[in-house]
Parts: sequence; C-alpha cells; structure tokens
Amino acid sequence: MPDGAAKPMRKRLMADEASPPSIYLDVPNMPWEETKFPGIRCKTLYSDGSGMATLLMRLEPGAVVPLHEHTAIEQTYVLEGHFVDEEGECLAGQFVWRPAGNTHVAWAGAEGATILGVFLKPNIFADGTPFFTQG
Repeated sequence: MPDGAAKPMRKRLMADEASPPSIYLDVPNMPWEETKFPGIRCKTLYSDGSGMATLLMRLEPGAVVPLHEHTAIEQTYVLEGHFVDEEGECLAGQFVWRPAGNTHVAWAGAEGATILGVFLKPNIFADGTPFFTQG
C-alpha cells in the first residue's frame, strides 16, 4: 500500500467490530535494558499482566541465569553464540523448549549468547529474584 494511502478498516471474523491493530517494534533501535542478573541485558518485545513475555536477551560471556524453575513451557531460540545448561547446549540457529517444572541453571558460552525467549508465565528463581519483566 503506498505511503499516505488510507488503510481499510478490517472487521474481525468472529465479532462485529474492527480488528485490533498489529503492534510493530523497531527492535534494532530499542535500548538494551539492564536486568537483575550481572552480564544479562534484554529488550522486552512483549509482556502482559498474566506474565506472558517475549524477551530478546544478550548474555555476556559466562553470564549466568541462576537456579530457577519454569512455571509453564519456555521456548528459546539462539540467535548468536552458545547457550548452555546442565542438560545440553544450543548454538546459533538451534532451539530448546522446557516444560513446566523444569529446574536448571543456564549460562552463556565463552563467546556470549543472544537468545529469543518466549515465556507463558514468569520463572521462579531460587534466591527470590523477580523474573526479568517484574519490578
């Protein structure tokens, strides 16, 4: 559609109302946010009141996500580097998902890691630290 052209208002298929708009993020220009964990920064791509979140995370070499339990499925895609835990490792282009109840420590390899994580609910950390998207 050409710039400046009127966008048609699409209706929902299952309700007599307008379709809610998509939300576009300029991720490369979003600032990296410091987290409560040394050497880990993130960009929050999605977060809602239920605890669902999508996070782009950058881990410096050797940075650790301390002991935590997943309260729902977590999905992680490794974009760059090396992401490791006691059960295995993921290199760039690889994917791991963890079921609810999975308890582990994760860390970045010697070259660090950039990962995309999708969480349905916040993790619980053993030391009581709040999840990445919680105050």
